[in-house]
Amino acid sequence: MTGVPAGTPLQQNRFITEGYTRLARTLQELVDPEFHPTHGSQAAPGWFAFAIHASHEAGKGMLGAAIARRIIDLAQGEALPSPARTYDRMGLTGTARQGAEKLSEALGGHGLPQDAATALGALAGAMNLEPLGDPRTLWATTHRFARLFFQAPGILPLDKAESLAITLERMLNEGNVAIFTDIGGAALRYLDWRPDTGGVTPERVLSDFTLAGAKPEESQHAFTVLQGLTHQTPAPSDFARRFPGMSAVSLVVAGFALLERARQCPGPAARDALIQVANNCFAWREQADAVQPAFTPPERLPGEISRADLMLAMTPLLRLELGTVAWNFADYATTQRDRDDNPLTSKPTEYNWALLADRWPAILTAFELGYRHPSALWTLPTPFTSGDDEVRRRLG
Repeated sequence: MTGVPAGTPLQQNRFITEGYTRLARTLQELVDPEFHPTHGSQAAPGWFAFAIHASHEAGKGMLGAAIARRIIDLAQGEALPSPARTYDRMGLTGTARQGAEKLSEALGGHGLPQDAATALGALAGAMNLEPLGDPRTLWATTHRFARLFFQAPGILPLDKAESLAITLERMLNEGNVAIFTDIGGAALRYLDWRPDTGGVTPERVLSDFTLAGAKPEESQHAFTVLQGLTHQTPAPSDFARRFPGMSAVSLVVAGFALLERARQCPGPAARDALIQVANNCFAWREQADAVQPAFTPPERLPGEISRADLMLAMTPLLRLELGTVAWNFADYATTQRDRDDNPLTSKPTEYNWALLADRWPAILTAFELGYRHPSALWTLPTPFTSGDDEVRRRLG
């Protein structure tokens, strides 16, 4: 693979999700010879198994943007009926429909014109809207969306609404492509290298496998330290403090060496502990380097709103379905301390997923859920396509 082929965001999302599926299966079989694509694995799921579902969730957001833009296109040429009838026309049903109606009504209460509120209701309709049952979360979320709308570029309301949809679509797509190109590309290079090495050992990985930006002495140091910490629960993740100044790419090489050590383990407990440490190595590179520019680019692109502010509005609604189990950001936030000690604000609204310091601890709890249900992640989602019928069906 030289990169993600050109296409629509949904076409690229399908390519990425299917690519993660192939990588996840190959690497899981490496550490668990009993792995079966249908029955899954009782070993701890690897980072790439989680990535399948994360990519799919990003696709849901892109679908929300796609249907919002379709509503905007319709409204350019005709007066839209009520939000309910518009959603009927778009084929929205189920929880997405209920959430879209609730959010569009609340946005109307914040002064948005009906057509714009209808489109933005659909924009977030694919998210987890259960947290909006808390009136504090509902008010903060709609207030933030409304503020973004009125600050958005453009004179006409539909232009402003489209700015929000474009920003969300680009942000999710750029982040998804960046992660897959970086971590997925590293895995493909590793698997291409591996068959040519007679008797692969962690030592061979550390001495012979290279990635641009990695330093062998850093990878060796990280491997030695982390292998000695596999008894820790949860797995070590404080890499910025533990390895100051170390390239995150060096941690990726160490992660592959840890997987080779896991393959050699005689028992499941030691194997799973090594897999979990390796996952954190891959995830740190993913979050600290690969995806961060998508959330906080050096400058705002033409036609966009602030990506960080958009993520602030959407953070309480984040959800990651991991096959047969699901992780919700709002549930995570309620277990954390009250940051502002203000009972008038809900805990989920006090975080911003665009900030590494906010999302890194949360991601680790999603991993923990997957480790408690190792076979759940192998119930894989159906990748999205770019067809109109698929958009309607998937958002329903």
